Amino acid sequence: MKTISQVAKLAGISTRALQYYDEIGLLKPSSLTRSGYRLYDDEALQKLQQILFFKELGFSLKEISEIMQKPDFDRISAFKKQKELLLLKRNRVNRLIELLTRLEKGEMCMSFKEFDLSDYINALETFKNSNTDDIVKYWGSVENFELFIQKAKDNESQIARRAIKQFGSIEEYTEAIKYNLSHFSELMDKEQEKAPEAAKQINDLYRKLTADLKREVSSSETQDIVRKILALMAENVTVDFFASNYSEMIMNIYSDNDYVRAIADTKYGNGAADYIAGAFGCYYNRQNSENGQ
Repeated sequence: MKTISQVAKLAGISTRALQYYDEIGLLKPSSLTRSGYRLYDDEALQKLQQILFFKELGFSLKEISEIMQKPDFDRISAFKKQKELLLLKRNRVNRLIELLTRLEKGEMCMSFKEFDLSDYINALETFKNSNTDDIVKYWGSVENFELFIQKAKDNESQIARRAIKQFGSIEEYTEAIKYNLSHFSELMDKEQEKAPEAAKQINDLYRKLTADLKREVSSSETQDIVRKILALMAENVTVDFFASNYSEMIMNIYSDNDYVRAIADTKYGNGAADYIAGAFGCYYNRQNSENGQ
């Protein structure tokens, strides 16, 4: 048995975090001393290890609790899925390191992109470096915001096309984003007033959407759920960092982003990412057809 202080030191987290996990029922101590101090056995330490892996992958404590409380939750299978997700992150970092190594050697490794969003990316980077408190408050951690920036870099061309379509030029779009960033706290406070209920509704709709993965993505029931998700997003997004056609954006993310796909399959079941991409793709294609595009 280990005390809460020993576990905190071993895991590299605070005793307050362990107390909070106990309070919300995520990780209960194995027993208490006569004085009421928490004690943890090896089984509890294994569970904590699992929780910390999920946190490293960006899962919220609520999502971790939901996953680990499922009747069919299997610890070894979860470790395999966590390993898969971490390998995806590692592979992306390795590719960047390889490119930098080649550039250090003086090799010409040019990547020509259709549009230049460097000013937009720089605005996000500047905001990250000077607004840590806001980032932690609204994104959960600086690491989450860095993943957000990386997603922008990964989807640069798509974002640029939508930006030009919506704002007329990259310059106008970037100026709008800079304005949002300079008024970020004020805008987010307004959004937070309505966000909790909207987030819950959207999450419930995603669970309903993926409840039956054999249902045709073009079915009226599936398409009605997609419409409801898109309507909630449109109503509740105040600070839009991507010039968003939301149906296209969701379709692309769940089709192309291996990390997002793996998380969706973990949360909603194998094949969920493909189903979500197909459902929003069907909606997007129907809209374009109706609009003559």
